[in-house]
Amino acid sequence: MIITKENRRTIYEALFKEGVLVAPKDFNRPAHPDMPTVRNLEVVKAMQSLTSRGFVKTQFSWQWYYYTLTDEGLAYLREYLHLPSEIVPQTHLKPARPATRPAGGAGARTGGGDGAYRAPRGDREYRRRDDAGAEGKEGAGAEYRPRFGGVGRGAGAPPAS
Repeated sequence: MIITKENRRTIYEALFKEGVLVAPKDFNRPAHPDMPTVRNLEVVKAMQSLTSRGFVKTQFSWQWYYYTLTDEGLAYLREYLHLPSEIVPQTHLKPARPATRPAGGAGARTGGGDGAYRAPRGDREYRRRDDAGAEGKEGAGAEYRPRFGGVGRGAGAPPAS
C-alpha cells in the first residue's frame, strides 16, 4: 500500500513517542482515533510492515491491534526520524521515585520502620502462628467416615457399611 511520507512520519512519531500503538480492526474507518489526519487502514498496514521486519510485536484482542516497539524497532525509528539517543519512548522511561517517604506514621501501620513490609495483624493472625490455638483442638478420628447420600450421582446406591 502506498502511504504518503507525511502520514508515515506521523505514524512513526506516534509510535516512537509512546512506544506502543493501538488500532481498531476497522479498515473502512476514515481516520485513526489518535491521528485524525491519517486513515486507520494506513496505520494498520504501516504497522504490519514493521511487524514483518521484526521492529514491532503485534497482539490482537477484541477487534483491536496492539503494537509494541522492539529494541530493533527503536533503533530503526531513531534513525528514520533522525533523533538522538537521549530521546526514548514513554514506555522505556523509568518512573521517578519519590525523594522522601510519606509522613504520617506509615511505619506504625506496616509493622516497623526497617523497610520490610509486614501485613497488618488482624483478627485472623492466630491462624498463621503454629503454637496458637493448638492446645485442645485435634482433627477427626480414624473411625470417622463421612457419608454423602441423596444428592447428585449415585444417589440411589446403598450406603457403604
